[in-house]
Amino acid sequence: MKLSRPARRASLVVHVAASAGWLGLTLGLLALAVTATATGSAVTAEASVRAMKLFADWLLLPIAFLTSLSGVLLSVGTPWGLARHRWVSVKFWLSLAATAATAFALRPGLDTAVATMAANGPAPGPGGLLPAPIVSLCAYVFMTAISVLKPWGLTRRGRDHRAAETSGRRGTRPRQDAVRHRS
Repeated sequence: MKLSRPARRASLVVHVAASAGWLGLTLGLLALAVTATATGSAVTAEASVRAMKLFADWLLLPIAFLTSLSGVLLSVGTPWGLARHRWVSVKFWLSLAATAATAFALRPGLDTAVATMAANGPAPGPGGLLPAPIVSLCAYVFMTAISVLKPWGLTRRGRDHRAAETSGRRGTRPRQDAVRHRS
């Protein structure tokens, strides 16, 4: 499947916007976690944890799914492919892992923290709130870097695909876009 130029551009805008939103939400969660653990006020700590829960419940998963779906659409609709380049595969698996961690670790942890604080329990310590946004932030910055740098080259599937493409073109006129790039 190959996306038309307008479809590819629209998908790229959606992907970049959703990815930036995911990164921004993570920075917001980190700021709230630092506030909850560093404040001396139980009211401020509870408000911070409740805000984290609100973001996690209503924003994180939809943004994560939109980022992942638009990334898959871009990868299968462009020459990058989902399994042709190592950096694309790494982004795909890291996105899935981050989405799963949000659904199965962050959200339940925040539910527990809010319930504990609502029952006049203590605010979670730094070990309870800070690891998830810190790890997420590192993962998203790493995925952004490899999106820009595109390291590591082709996978075996990508090399096989390129070899098949090259052998299929021998003795034929070069593609128009290949000619354009040579000048």
